[in-house]
Amino acid sequence: MNSIKVKSPFDGRLLAEIEVSNKEDIDWALDRAREVYEKQEMWLPKYERIAILEKTVEIMRSRIEELTLIAASEGGKPYMDSKVEVERAINGVKLAIEHMGVFEGKEIAMGHTASSANRIAYTMKEPIGVVAAISAFNHPLNLAVHQTVPAIAVGSPVIIKPSETTPMSAINFVEILYEAGLPKAWCQVVVCHREEAQYLATSPKIDYLTFIGSGAVGWYLNSQASLGTRVGLEHGGVAPVIVEADADMEELIPALAKGGFYHAGQVCVSVQRIYVHESICDEVGSKLAEVAQKLRVGDPLDPKTEVGPLISHNEVTRIELWVKEAITGGAKVLCGGKRILESCYEPTVLLNPPRDAKVSTAEVFGPVVCIYTYNDIEEAFKEANSLEFSFQAAVFTKNIDTALLAVKRLNGTAVMVNDHTAFRVDWMPFGGAKASGLGLGGISYSMEEMSKEKLMVIKSSVL
Repeated sequence: MNSIKVKSPFDGRLLAEIEVSNKEDIDWALDRAREVYEKQEMWLPKYERIAILEKTVEIMRSRIEELTLIAASEGGKPYMDSKVEVERAINGVKLAIEHMGVFEGKEIAMGHTASSANRIAYTMKEPIGVVAAISAFNHPLNLAVHQTVPAIAVGSPVIIKPSETTPMSAINFVEILYEAGLPKAWCQVVVCHREEAQYLATSPKIDYLTFIGSGAVGWYLNSQASLGTRVGLEHGGVAPVIVEADADMEELIPALAKGGFYHAGQVCVSVQRIYVHESICDEVGSKLAEVAQKLRVGDPLDPKTEVGPLISHNEVTRIELWVKEAITGGAKVLCGGKRILESCYEPTVLLNPPRDAKVSTAEVFGPVVCIYTYNDIEEAFKEANSLEFSFQAAVFTKNIDTALLAVKRLNGTAVMVNDHTAFRVDWMPFGGAKASGLGLGGISYSMEEMSKEKLMVIKSSVL
């Protein structure tokens, strides 16, 4: 049997051995999904979909501890944060149910010209077709919910390919869907290697591809997608934060620490580049370093752990090299800067690393934040917007005009005022632009992406 061994990223403990799908398996899953989509008599009525998703919520609520332990064990996100992820995942299913009640078309005006007289027109929503979902490791349960539940809610069959490092949460969630009454053809999971994942993503049998992962892979798959396939991409960012001289220090420091070191920085909108007005830079740097040094790093299953491991030892090595490069180039280490274990890296704060260092120009995806000084806010805007990424950004200030100016100037698709860049709730639009992605996530927005509008025009002499 061709299989992969799922291991704890913290201590290498074997968690599971899972069979790997080949191209024939993927073709079988695709054909199964296409059959239920193309035969409208097999479509699930909305009330049945609602009942299934309501039962899914009920089952998940009864297994919060189990779901938390699975996610923390395979992904390395600390127990306390993995429990929050489970609660978010449950809420995500509820959001889909709620949005089904307002998921509707609209009237298109007619009669404004002679040629459109005696007509009425309406749009209606239909499922887009077969959805292929390629997921990432960093939120193994919540991402599975975000990529499958919107499809199920709108009536599109979905095939999810979870990360090879964290497949257990997705597999377990799909089993819960089956237990809740979902026929298996409507949501299938395939665990496979990159070649087979590309085969799934570029198949002419799919209608929508949702991809969460690296930009290089996502944009390549987008270029290879079959004609007519709609694509949604969620890549990384290099989240910029601007801190003005009047910022509230009591509010600022814990927010930056949470946004920078949550899940060891392995979040696509983690705080990474902080531009601080020169008059308060020393204070911000020292206070942030003080908080970072006190964070408890280690076993993700320990309820007291605040920062867990990186997903692999290779990632720790990469971050170690990037930080050394920055230090060699002149960056000052305010705290951290060292590997703790094979699997963990210290929460690190760097002051003024070179603008051309990797920590300044690429997504670190690790527990490293960089502080840069500025004198004029327009200079900070220019630096913040200097890279090809565009995702979430933030500004800290007590001045409403400065806040509004930052919202206007910053290239991010979302700008947080007096909050960190990693803030998210699952009913808001979430997605990157430029190199950071394509399309919008968020439960209700994904439902729109995974459906299509059909126009009906009725001509009648009595109108």
